[in-house]
Amino acid sequence: MAGRNSKKTCKVDSKGSAKSWQGRLSADADQATAQFVASLDVDQALWSHDIAGSLAHARMLSEAGLLTGREFQRISQGLSAIAEEIRSGLLDMPIELEDIHMVIEKSLIDRIGQAGAKLHTGRSRNDQVALDLRLWAKQAIDELSAAIRLLQVELVAQAGRCGQIVMPAYTHLQRAQPILAGHSVLAYVEMLHRDADRLSDARKRTDVSPLGCGAVAGTSLAISPARTAELLGFQAVARNSIDATSDRDFLAELCFACALLGVHLSRWAEDWIIYSSTEFGLIELHDAYCTSSSMMPQKKNPDTLELIRAKSAVAIAQLTGILTLLKGLPLAYNRDLQDDKRFVIATVSAMLSSLRVARGIAATTRFCEGQIARSLDAGYLDATALAEYLVGRGVPFRQAHQMVGKLIARAQKDNVPLARMPLEQIQASCPSAGQDVYKYIGAENVVRRYKPPSSAGPGQLRKQLAYWKKKLI
Repeated sequence: MAGRNSKKTCKVDSKGSAKSWQGRLSADADQATAQFVASLDVDQALWSHDIAGSLAHARMLSEAGLLTGREFQRISQGLSAIAEEIRSGLLDMPIELEDIHMVIEKSLIDRIGQAGAKLHTGRSRNDQVALDLRLWAKQAIDELSAAIRLLQVELVAQAGRCGQIVMPAYTHLQRAQPILAGHSVLAYVEMLHRDADRLSDARKRTDVSPLGCGAVAGTSLAISPARTAELLGFQAVARNSIDATSDRDFLAELCFACALLGVHLSRWAEDWIIYSSTEFGLIELHDAYCTSSSMMPQKKNPDTLELIRAKSAVAIAQLTGILTLLKGLPLAYNRDLQDDKRFVIATVSAMLSSLRVARGIAATTRFCEGQIARSLDAGYLDATALAEYLVGRGVPFRQAHQMVGKLIARAQKDNVPLARMPLEQIQASCPSAGQDVYKYIGAENVVRRYKPPSSAGPGQLRKQLAYWKKKLI
């Protein structure tokens, strides 16, 4: 984290107040209270956005005649020097100043004097913080979207590598129907696509500048909110000052998008944890993403996948936290909102780290083709296809379903796959079956005959891979 949180008492101004906006009060907080009300430990993440917002605000003030050209130049140079000190970890950050916004402002005034004191003209900490959060959230959304895309690219590549492997699909964790392994992998790509769409949609409502709204009602000074919005790359300017200074819907949306992303990553992690077990044996995880046991030397534990699964709990908890924080707040700004950053920054951090590790796992995992093939007959994956074959010969589906169900019961008793049952045994339960039935049963035959575009067959997989490669690469 940039900067140092000093425990020393900060310098006081001529009125004895530790903060330039504390003129109404006659006493500073004691150390315990100073620690309690401070947010420097978390809002340092906003420092670059705070400086960017201040530079745009200062330029607008200069253009409006509220700062001289010389004052704007000194402010710009001072903020640039502060930025460099923060990057280098050299800027002192007394806890008594509470937040990164006051740290930067006081440092600027100490450097350039009264010109620095003019920077806050026409601006409150309320619209300043709201601006910084929106700038930060836009960047976070862009970083998350980029990380999602990189994971999708690796999953698409994985689907191409394992595309021709026939494997079981599961419902209720029971073997259901045969699919191509690549089709299974692309299911996660679809989930991630929805996550990226949600983030993109949330970004539209984040991309609104609150500068000019002041503390709650705006300002009597002739400033130009549209100009600062333009300088900062915002697509819109807030219409209502009361709403804009207290709105944190955009953070709640970001937390929700992250929570659902976390759920999707957790589902993927759960699948691959199960698939990598000895009991399933469908995939082999790379050693770099596993750990062994402190006691059992044979163990290869999928710890990174388990931690990705755990990170979804972080995202869900933080979503609950920010919604609870917001639910009882009267208009407009309340100090409760200081803690909004604790929820959203933790959420984004958890999801970014999960996505980066997930990318490596997706790139290095191997589907165990031989092991899958050896156990493919287990579970009668072709039962549905046999019922559909009978439908094609004029048998109503419910009747066909019952016929095949009885046949499966006999096959299980004899421990024989459908594709290796003698025709007369099949016909004993399914009289309409002919010699051609063997072209329809057996997992490989089933996969080749899937018809709808969304199905798990080879033709569909080729088209889906082509679609995603065009979209992502």
